[in-house]
Amino acid sequence: MDKQQKISVVDMHTGGEPLRIVTDGYPEIPGDIILAKRRYARDNLDHLRHFLMFEPRGHFDMYGAILVEPSHPDAHFGVLFIHNEGYSTMCGHAVIALGRYAIDHGLVEAKSPITEVRIECPCGLVVASVEVDNGVPGAVSFDSVPAFLHSRDVTVDVKGLGELTVDVSYGGAFYGLAPASAFGLDVQKSRTRDLVDAANAVSDAIRAAVTLQHPDDADLAFLYGTILTDGNDAYSADPTANICVFADSQVDRSPTGSGVTARLAAQAAKGLISKGQTRRFESLIATSFEGTYFADAKCGPHDAIIAQVAGKAHYSGEATFWRENDDPVGNGFLLR
Repeated sequence: MDKQQKISVVDMHTGGEPLRIVTDGYPEIPGDIILAKRRYARDNLDHLRHFLMFEPRGHFDMYGAILVEPSHPDAHFGVLFIHNEGYSTMCGHAVIALGRYAIDHGLVEAKSPITEVRIECPCGLVVASVEVDNGVPGAVSFDSVPAFLHSRDVTVDVKGLGELTVDVSYGGAFYGLAPASAFGLDVQKSRTRDLVDAANAVSDAIRAAVTLQHPDDADLAFLYGTILTDGNDAYSADPTANICVFADSQVDRSPTGSGVTARLAAQAAKGLISKGQTRRFESLIATSFEGTYFADAKCGPHDAIIAQVAGKAHYSGEATFWRENDDPVGNGFLLR
């Protein structure tokens, strides 16, 4: 058997959202800073993203992480995030999984009761705090990069609906925020296809109406997707639910770590949550993260917050993938 392009992985999930972590076989990714590594991978190694994320090894909603040498002096390691469309700048569910993975695989020495795992993401340094009991890692929380409400109460023209008031908020990536009820939908009961179509329509409308800017780097200034919410933005002991549709119509099974961060930033800017308060955020499959308005910050001219997001990841398997030389579809394909 002629085995080409062998790559080994460990698969995890956080709240149902998959994470395929590359452990061996990926070529070195050069670059002086993490965003340069991201550009290099996008421009030179995208065939490997297809190989790992697409069928027959992956699926339309697969998500992955490539560990790289950090450029930040305080980071234990760097990471590039991959999905069905390209390369994200931040991923909270991945950070939660990588916090546990880093201790289990000896990248960071375990210390009870909390081990700090410092991860350089394309959006900046993200610090994960991993609960450790007798050397065994458990639940993980992370402190976000500065998050802020970029565009408040913007009226956009949504195809098939008309005018809709939305927010655009940054939580390591930019998201549109809109209530699912505007489309007559429920984020946990409606058909996923209908929710995806509605979220994509909002994303298209925002891209047509809003010019995004980020003080740190132009590579961060793009709309990653839209989060449809249950509209329960004011602080409450009751959970609030949402669905995040990002990249190329990809659906997050978890509440979305960077999305929870973006929602908290918008809620804080509107006075709907106070510093120190914690809310539970649920996904379309009712898995949950806890999100806390942890501290105030600045991001360039923007008043920002630091959010703390907590969840737990689980292992689902490990594999070594390869492509036979005569396999006509072995480089990866998608049906939708």
